[in-house]
Amino acid sequence: MAHTVISANYPPHLDPSRTPLAYGRRAVPRLNRELKDDTLLVRQRAVMSLCDYLHDPEHIAVALKEGVSESLKKLLADPDLTVRQKATECLYVIGGHAIGRESFLDHEIILPVAALFDDKADIARKNAHKAIEMVSETPPGADGIVTAGLIKILVDKLSKEVDEIKELILDTLHYCMRVDTEQALKAGAMEVFTNLLKHDNQSIKAKAARDIMDLSVPLNGKNKAVEVQTVPELVCLLKDSNPDVRANVSGALMTITITTKGKYTAIGANAIPSLVDLVDDPISEVRLNALKALTCLSEAPEGRLTLSDHVDKIKSRMEDEVPAVSKAASIAVKVITWKP
Repeated sequence: MAHTVISANYPPHLDPSRTPLAYGRRAVPRLNRELKDDTLLVRQRAVMSLCDYLHDPEHIAVALKEGVSESLKKLLADPDLTVRQKATECLYVIGGHAIGRESFLDHEIILPVAALFDDKADIARKNAHKAIEMVSETPPGADGIVTAGLIKILVDKLSKEVDEIKELILDTLHYCMRVDTEQALKAGAMEVFTNLLKHDNQSIKAKAARDIMDLSVPLNGKNKAVEVQTVPELVCLLKDSNPDVRANVSGALMTITITTKGKYTAIGANAIPSLVDLVDDPISEVRLNALKALTCLSEAPEGRLTLSDHVDKIKSRMEDEVPAVSKAASIAVKVITWKP
Protein backbone atom coordinates (compact mmCIF):
# COMPACT_ATOMS: atom_id res chain seq x y z
CA MET A 1 0.00 0.00 0.00
CA ALA A 2 1.36 3.40 -1.01
CA HIS A 3 2.12 5.97 1.70
CA THR A 4 2.44 9.76 1.49
CA VAL A 5 6.03 10.98 1.76
CA ILE A 6 6.43 14.38 3.38
CA SER A 7 9.35 16.15 1.70
CA ALA A 8 11.37 18.96 3.26
CA ASN A 9 12.55 20.14 -0.17
CA TYR A 10 11.23 23.32 -1.76
CA PRO A 11 9.05 23.03 -4.85
CA PRO A 12 11.27 23.00 -7.98
CA HIS A 13 10.08 26.46 -9.13
CA LEU A 14 11.03 28.16 -5.84
CA ASP A 15 14.60 29.30 -5.16
CA PRO A 16 15.23 30.22 -1.50
CA SER A 17 18.35 32.18 -2.48
CA ARG A 18 16.35 34.72 -4.49
CA THR A 19 13.58 37.15 -3.66
CA PRO A 20 10.31 36.40 -5.45
CA LEU A 21 9.68 39.23 -7.91
CA ALA A 22 6.68 41.47 -7.50
CA TYR A 23 4.31 41.61 -10.46
CA GLY A 24 4.97 43.93 -13.40
CA ARG A 25 6.28 47.42 -12.77
CA ARG A 26 6.38 46.86 -9.01
CA ALA A 27 9.29 44.42 -9.36
CA VAL A 28 12.14 46.94 -9.46
CA PRO A 29 10.86 49.26 -6.70
CA ARG A 30 10.55 46.28 -4.35
CA LEU A 31 14.02 44.98 -5.21
CA ASN A 32 15.51 48.46 -4.80
CA ARG A 33 13.87 48.77 -1.38
CA GLU A 34 15.21 45.39 -0.29
CA LEU A 35 18.74 46.26 -1.47
CA LYS A 36 18.77 48.87 1.32
CA ASP A 37 17.43 46.51 4.00
CA ASP A 38 19.41 46.07 7.22
CA THR A 39 18.99 42.29 7.16
CA LEU A 40 21.81 40.55 5.33
CA LEU A 41 19.69 37.69 3.98
CA VAL A 42 17.20 40.14 2.46
CA ARG A 43 20.00 42.07 0.74
CA GLN A 44 21.57 38.85 -0.56
CA ARG A 45 18.32 37.55 -2.01
CA ALA A 46 17.46 40.94 -3.54
CA VAL A 47 20.82 41.41 -5.28
CA MET A 48 20.71 37.82 -6.59
CA SER A 49 17.25 38.39 -8.07
CA LEU A 50 18.23 41.79 -9.46
CA CYS A 51 21.25 40.28 -11.23
CA ASP A 52 19.02 37.79 -13.05
CA TYR A 53 16.41 40.48 -13.75
CA LEU A 54 18.91 42.86 -15.37
CA HIS A 55 20.03 40.28 -17.94
CA ASP A 56 16.90 41.24 -19.87
CA PRO A 57 17.90 44.48 -21.68
CA GLU A 58 14.34 45.79 -21.42
CA HIS A 59 14.73 46.07 -17.65
CA ILE A 60 17.89 48.20 -17.63
CA ALA A 61 16.21 51.57 -18.23
CA VAL A 62 13.51 50.88 -15.63
CA ALA A 63 16.10 49.88 -13.04
CA LEU A 64 18.20 53.01 -13.64
CA LYS A 65 15.12 55.21 -13.44
CA GLU A 66 14.30 53.71 -10.02
CA GLY A 67 17.76 54.61 -8.70
CA VAL A 68 19.23 51.10 -8.61
CA SER A 69 22.68 52.51 -9.49
CA GLU A 70 22.92 54.39 -6.20
CA SER A 71 21.76 51.35 -4.23
CA LEU A 72 24.37 49.13 -5.92
CA LYS A 73 27.05 51.77 -5.35
CA LYS A 74 26.43 51.53 -1.59
CA LEU A 75 26.46 47.73 -1.69
CA LEU A 76 30.02 47.78 -3.07
CA ALA A 77 31.20 48.49 0.46
CA ASP A 78 29.02 45.77 2.03
CA PRO A 79 30.93 43.52 4.47
CA ASP A 80 29.40 40.39 2.87
CA LEU A 81 31.26 38.86 -0.09
CA THR A 82 28.13 37.56 -1.84
CA VAL A 83 26.56 41.02 -1.82
CA ARG A 84 29.74 42.66 -3.17
CA GLN A 85 30.17 39.96 -5.81
CA LYS A 86 26.63 40.20 -7.14
CA ALA A 87 26.58 44.01 -6.91
CA THR A 88 29.64 44.24 -9.17
CA GLU A 89 28.08 41.67 -11.50
CA CYS A 90 24.93 43.81 -11.72
CA LEU A 91 27.06 46.87 -12.55
CA TYR A 92 28.92 44.89 -15.21
CA VAL A 93 25.60 43.97 -16.85
CA ILE A 94 24.43 47.60 -16.61
CA GLY A 95 27.74 48.77 -18.11
CA GLY A 96 27.02 46.74 -21.22
CA HIS A 97 24.43 49.34 -22.27
CA ALA A 98 24.94 52.96 -23.30
CA ILE A 99 22.57 54.32 -20.66
CA GLY A 100 24.32 52.14 -18.08
CA ARG A 101 27.73 53.59 -18.92
CA GLU A 102 26.26 57.08 -18.64
CA SER A 103 24.93 56.11 -15.22
CA PHE A 104 28.47 55.13 -14.13
CA LEU A 105 29.63 58.66 -14.88
CA ASP A 106 26.53 60.48 -13.60
CA HIS A 107 26.56 58.68 -10.25
CA GLU A 108 30.38 58.61 -9.95
CA ILE A 109 30.51 54.83 -9.61
CA ILE A 110 33.96 54.32 -11.16
CA LEU A 111 35.99 54.94 -7.97
CA PRO A 112 33.75 52.85 -5.66
CA VAL A 113 34.06 49.92 -8.11
CA ALA A 114 37.83 50.47 -8.32
CA ALA A 115 38.02 50.20 -4.53
CA LEU A 116 37.28 46.48 -5.00
CA PHE A 117 40.53 46.02 -6.95
CA ASP A 118 42.03 45.23 -3.52
CA ASP A 119 39.28 42.87 -2.40
CA LYS A 120 40.44 39.59 -0.84
CA ALA A 121 38.11 37.51 -3.02
CA ASP A 122 39.20 36.83 -6.62
CA ILE A 123 35.61 36.82 -7.91
CA ALA A 124 34.87 40.29 -6.50
CA ARG A 125 38.06 41.69 -8.06
CA LYS A 126 37.28 39.99 -11.37
CA ASN A 127 33.75 41.41 -11.52
CA ALA A 128 35.06 44.87 -10.61
CA HIS A 129 37.58 44.74 -13.46
CA LYS A 130 34.92 43.44 -15.86
CA ALA A 131 32.69 46.40 -14.99
CA ILE A 132 35.51 48.93 -15.44
CA GLU A 133 36.59 47.31 -18.73
CA MET A 134 33.03 47.52 -20.02
CA VAL A 135 32.83 51.23 -19.18
CA SER A 136 36.22 51.92 -20.81
CA GLU A 137 34.99 50.76 -24.23
CA THR A 138 33.51 54.21 -24.97
CA PRO A 139 35.57 57.43 -25.07
CA PRO A 140 33.59 59.16 -22.26
CA GLY A 141 34.01 56.09 -20.05
CA ALA A 142 37.73 55.80 -20.81
CA ASP A 143 38.12 59.51 -20.10
CA GLY A 144 36.32 59.03 -16.78
CA ILE A 145 38.77 56.26 -15.81
CA VAL A 146 41.77 58.41 -16.78
CA THR A 147 40.36 61.41 -14.90
CA ALA A 148 39.81 59.22 -11.83
CA GLY A 149 43.57 58.51 -11.81
CA LEU A 150 43.21 54.74 -12.17
CA ILE A 151 45.88 54.21 -14.84
CA LYS A 152 48.80 53.86 -12.41
CA ILE A 153 46.73 51.53 -10.21
CA LEU A 154 45.86 49.34 -13.20
CA VAL A 155 49.48 49.22 -14.39
CA ASP A 156 50.68 48.23 -10.91
CA LYS A 157 48.04 45.48 -10.72
CA LEU A 158 49.44 43.85 -13.87
CA SER A 159 52.43 42.62 -11.87
CA LYS A 160 50.34 41.11 -9.07
CA GLU A 161 47.03 39.87 -10.40
CA VAL A 162 46.00 36.41 -11.60
CA ASP A 163 46.16 35.82 -15.37
CA GLU A 164 42.42 36.04 -15.96
CA ILE A 165 42.29 39.51 -14.42
CA LYS A 166 45.50 40.59 -16.21
CA GLU A 167 43.69 40.14 -19.51
CA LEU A 168 40.86 42.41 -18.35
CA ILE A 169 43.35 45.06 -17.20
CA LEU A 170 45.18 44.95 -20.54
CA ASP A 171 41.87 45.47 -22.35
CA THR A 172 40.96 48.39 -20.08
CA LEU A 173 44.35 50.05 -20.65
CA HIS A 174 43.98 49.50 -24.39
CA TYR A 175 40.83 51.64 -24.46
CA CYS A 176 42.17 54.21 -21.99
CA MET A 177 45.37 54.76 -23.97
CA ARG A 178 43.27 55.87 -26.92
CA VAL A 179 42.33 58.83 -24.73
CA ASP A 180 45.58 59.46 -22.87
CA THR A 181 49.00 57.77 -23.02
CA GLU A 182 50.94 60.16 -20.80
CA GLN A 183 49.72 58.68 -17.51
CA ALA A 184 50.55 55.16 -18.67
CA LEU A 185 54.07 56.19 -19.68
CA LYS A 186 54.65 57.89 -16.32
CA ALA A 187 53.36 54.77 -14.52
CA GLY A 188 56.00 52.59 -16.21
CA ALA A 189 53.53 50.78 -18.45
CA MET A 190 56.07 50.18 -21.23
CA GLU A 191 58.34 48.23 -18.89
CA VAL A 192 55.42 46.18 -17.55
CA PHE A 193 54.10 45.40 -21.05
CA THR A 194 57.59 44.39 -22.17
CA ASN A 195 57.88 41.92 -19.27
CA LEU A 196 54.49 40.45 -20.18
CA LEU A 197 55.81 39.59 -23.65
CA LYS A 198 57.63 36.71 -21.95
CA HIS A 199 54.43 35.34 -20.39
CA ASP A 200 53.35 31.76 -21.08
CA ASN A 201 49.76 32.76 -21.84
CA GLN A 202 49.35 33.52 -25.56
CA SER A 203 46.41 35.86 -25.03
CA ILE A 204 48.36 37.94 -22.50
CA LYS A 205 51.34 38.15 -24.88
CA ALA A 206 49.10 39.28 -27.74
CA LYS A 207 47.36 41.91 -25.63
CA ALA A 208 50.65 43.18 -24.18
CA ALA A 209 52.00 43.65 -27.73
CA ARG A 210 48.78 45.43 -28.72
CA ASP A 211 49.13 47.78 -25.74
CA ILE A 212 52.76 48.46 -26.65
CA MET A 213 51.51 49.49 -30.09
CA ASP A 214 48.95 51.85 -28.46
CA LEU A 215 51.57 53.31 -26.13
CA SER A 216 54.03 53.83 -29.00
CA VAL A 217 51.73 56.12 -30.98
CA PRO A 218 53.16 59.35 -29.44
CA LEU A 219 56.85 60.16 -29.89
CA ASN A 220 57.56 59.71 -26.15
CA GLY A 221 56.20 56.18 -26.37
CA LYS A 222 58.40 55.29 -29.34
CA ASN A 223 61.48 56.63 -27.53
CA LYS A 224 60.53 54.75 -24.36
CA ALA A 225 60.21 51.48 -26.28
CA VAL A 226 63.75 51.91 -27.61
CA GLU A 227 65.06 52.93 -24.18
CA VAL A 228 63.69 49.92 -22.26
CA GLN A 229 64.73 47.35 -24.89
CA THR A 230 61.20 46.52 -26.00
CA VAL A 231 62.18 46.11 -29.66
CA PRO A 232 64.40 42.99 -29.25
CA GLU A 233 61.62 41.30 -27.23
CA LEU A 234 59.14 42.07 -30.00
CA VAL A 235 61.47 40.72 -32.69
CA CYS A 236 61.77 37.42 -30.80
CA LEU A 237 57.98 36.97 -31.05
CA LEU A 238 57.70 37.50 -34.81
CA LYS A 239 57.96 33.73 -35.27
CA ASP A 240 55.34 32.96 -32.60
CA SER A 241 52.80 30.25 -33.45
CA ASN A 242 49.83 32.42 -32.42
CA PRO A 243 48.53 34.68 -35.25
CA ASP A 244 47.29 37.36 -32.82
CA VAL A 245 50.75 37.60 -31.28
CA ARG A 246 52.39 37.90 -34.70
CA ALA A 247 49.89 40.53 -35.86
CA ASN A 248 50.22 42.71 -32.76
CA VAL A 249 54.01 42.35 -32.52
CA SER A 250 54.50 43.35 -36.17
CA GLY A 251 52.03 46.21 -35.59
CA ALA A 252 54.04 47.42 -32.59
CA LEU A 253 57.25 47.32 -34.63
CA MET A 254 55.50 49.17 -37.44
CA THR A 255 54.67 51.97 -35.00
CA ILE A 256 58.04 52.13 -33.22
CA THR A 257 60.12 52.09 -36.43
CA ILE A 258 58.65 55.37 -37.65
CA THR A 259 61.48 57.14 -35.79
CA THR A 260 65.14 56.91 -36.79
CA LYS A 261 66.04 55.44 -33.38
CA GLY A 262 63.36 52.82 -33.80
CA LYS A 263 64.51 51.90 -37.31
CA TYR A 264 68.13 51.31 -36.34
CA THR A 265 67.20 49.49 -33.14
CA ALA A 266 64.98 47.07 -35.12
CA ILE A 267 67.64 46.60 -37.81
CA GLY A 268 70.22 45.93 -35.08
CA ALA A 269 67.86 43.34 -33.54
CA ASN A 270 67.75 41.54 -36.92
CA ALA A 271 64.04 42.20 -37.46
CA ILE A 272 64.15 42.28 -41.27
CA PRO A 273 64.48 38.51 -42.00
CA SER A 274 61.58 37.64 -39.69
CA LEU A 275 59.40 40.42 -41.12
CA VAL A 276 60.15 39.28 -44.66
CA ASP A 277 58.98 35.77 -43.72
CA LEU A 278 55.68 37.25 -42.48
CA VAL A 279 55.00 38.73 -45.93
CA ASP A 280 53.59 35.30 -46.87
CA ASP A 281 51.71 34.76 -43.59
CA PRO A 282 48.23 33.22 -44.04
CA ILE A 283 46.68 35.98 -41.86
CA SER A 284 46.08 39.23 -43.78
CA GLU A 285 46.56 41.47 -40.71
CA VAL A 286 50.02 39.96 -40.14
CA ARG A 287 50.98 40.48 -43.81
CA LEU A 288 49.76 44.08 -43.72
CA ASN A 289 51.62 45.04 -40.53
CA ALA A 290 54.81 43.27 -41.68
CA LEU A 291 54.78 45.14 -44.99
CA LYS A 292 54.26 48.48 -43.26
CA ALA A 293 57.09 47.73 -40.83
CA LEU A 294 59.38 46.80 -43.72
CA THR A 295 58.46 50.06 -45.46
CA CYS A 296 59.54 52.01 -42.39
CA LEU A 297 62.82 50.04 -42.15
CA SER A 298 63.57 50.54 -45.85
CA GLU A 299 63.68 54.30 -45.27
CA ALA A 300 67.06 53.73 -43.62
CA PRO A 301 69.91 53.11 -46.13
CA GLU A 302 70.97 49.90 -44.34
CA GLY A 303 67.42 48.61 -44.37
CA ARG A 304 66.96 49.44 -48.05
CA LEU A 305 70.19 47.63 -48.90
CA THR A 306 69.12 44.46 -47.07
CA LEU A 307 65.59 44.52 -48.50
CA SER A 308 66.79 44.97 -52.07
CA ASP A 309 67.39 41.20 -52.10
CA HIS A 310 63.72 40.55 -51.22
CA VAL A 311 61.97 42.88 -53.68
CA ASP A 312 60.57 40.02 -55.78
CA LYS A 313 58.98 38.40 -52.75
CA ILE A 314 57.35 41.68 -51.71
CA LYS A 315 56.26 42.36 -55.32
CA SER A 316 54.32 39.09 -55.31
CA ARG A 317 52.04 40.61 -52.65
CA MET A 318 51.02 43.41 -55.02
CA GLU A 319 48.45 40.93 -56.36
CA ASP A 320 47.18 40.06 -52.89
CA GLU A 321 43.45 39.36 -52.58
CA VAL A 322 43.19 41.91 -49.76
CA PRO A 323 43.31 45.47 -51.20
CA ALA A 324 45.04 46.96 -48.14
CA VAL A 325 47.85 44.39 -48.35
CA SER A 326 48.23 44.95 -52.07
CA LYS A 327 48.50 48.72 -51.55
CA ALA A 328 51.03 48.29 -48.71
CA ALA A 329 53.16 46.02 -50.92
CA SER A 330 53.15 48.61 -53.74
CA ILE A 331 54.30 51.34 -51.36
CA ALA A 332 56.99 49.07 -49.89
CA VAL A 333 58.40 48.28 -53.35
CA LYS A 334 58.49 51.99 -54.27
CA VAL A 335 60.38 52.88 -51.10
CA ILE A 336 62.84 49.95 -51.38
CA THR A 337 63.62 50.60 -55.04
CA TRP A 338 63.90 54.39 -54.63
CA LYS A 339 67.25 55.84 -55.61
CA PRO A 340 68.50 59.33 -54.71
